[in-house]
Amino acid sequence: MAFIDYYKILGVDKSADDKAVKVAYRKLARKLHPDLNPNDPNASKKFQELNEANEVLSDPEKRKKYDQYGENWQHADQYEQARQQQRSQYGGQGGGYQSGGFEGFGGDSDFSDFFTSMFGGGANGGSGRKSVYRGQDMNAELQLNLRDITVTEKRTITVNGKQIRLTIPGGVENGQTIKIAGHGGPGRNNGPAGDLFIKFNIPADPDFKRSGADLYRNIKLDLYTAVLGGEITADTLTGKVKLKVKPETQQGTKVKLKGKGMPVYKKEGQFGDLYLTYDVELPTNLTDKQRELFEEISKLNAKN
Repeated sequence: MAFIDYYKILGVDKSADDKAVKVAYRKLARKLHPDLNPNDPNASKKFQELNEANEVLSDPEKRKKYDQYGENWQHADQYEQARQQQRSQYGGQGGGYQSGGFEGFGGDSDFSDFFTSMFGGGANGGSGRKSVYRGQDMNAELQLNLRDITVTEKRTITVNGKQIRLTIPGGVENGQTIKIAGHGGPGRNNGPAGDLFIKFNIPADPDFKRSGADLYRNIKLDLYTAVLGGEITADTLTGKVKLKVKPETQQGTKVKLKGKGMPVYKKEGQFGDLYLTYDVELPTNLTDKQRELFEEISKLNAKN
C-alpha cells in the first residue's frame, strides 16, 4: 500500500495539537471541495485523502497508532497480538517495534515484510487488505414554492452531472433535509459511497402564510357584501371555493376552511386548515347619489 503522509496532506507538523489539526482541515475542506473545483479531475480524490487525514489525526487513538506504525497503523492490534504470541513461543524473547525498526528483524524493510506476510498486499499487487474508506457525503439545495408541495410528487434533479430520481413528500418544511443513501461521493478501495443530503428551500408565499400544515391569508370584502351578506369566491392553493358571507360581517372576521391547508408531512390523507381573515374595503369615488344615501343612513342611525 502506498504510504500517505497525513501530516503533509493537512500541512501541519507532527507536534500539532487537536486545535491546529481542526483549523487546518476546515481551511482546506473549503478550498478543496469538489463542488468548488469542477475542472479538476482529481478533486474528489484530493478531498477524500483530506478527509482520511482528518479522520485519523483528529482521533487520539488512531493518531497514536499512525505515529507508531505508519502505513500499517490499521493493523496495530493484530501486530500486538502476533508479538505476544512470538514472546510466548520464544520464552519472552520476542521482538518489539521501536523507532528504528522491528527488533529481531532486519529493520524497516523487514518490518513491512512482516505485515505483508500477515495481511498480504505489497508493491506487486498482492491480495492484501487495503484501507477502505466511505465516500464523502454531498449536499444539494432544491428550490420549491408552496404550490409544489401540496401533493407528493416525483422529480428528477441533476447533481454533479448525475440525474437522480427522488420523491418529494407533500408538506415538507422550508429548510428540511432528506437523505438519499448511496448517492454521495464514491468510496475508496471499494468502500461504500457517501450519501446525498438535499435541503428544501421554500420562500415565503406572497398570498399565504404557513404555520405547520395550516395556512392563513387575508381576503378583501367589499362594504356592501359585508353589510348585506352574499356570496364570494376565494382562492386556495388547490383551486377556488365559494363562500357565503353573513350579513353585518365585521372587519377582521375569521373563517376556517377545514382541510384546505397543507398536507400533513408523511400522513396520507391528512391536511391542515385554511384560515381566511376578511379585510372590509370602504368604497371610494362615491357618486352624488351614493353619498346622499350614506348621509340618509347616517341620519337614520343617529335617530336610533
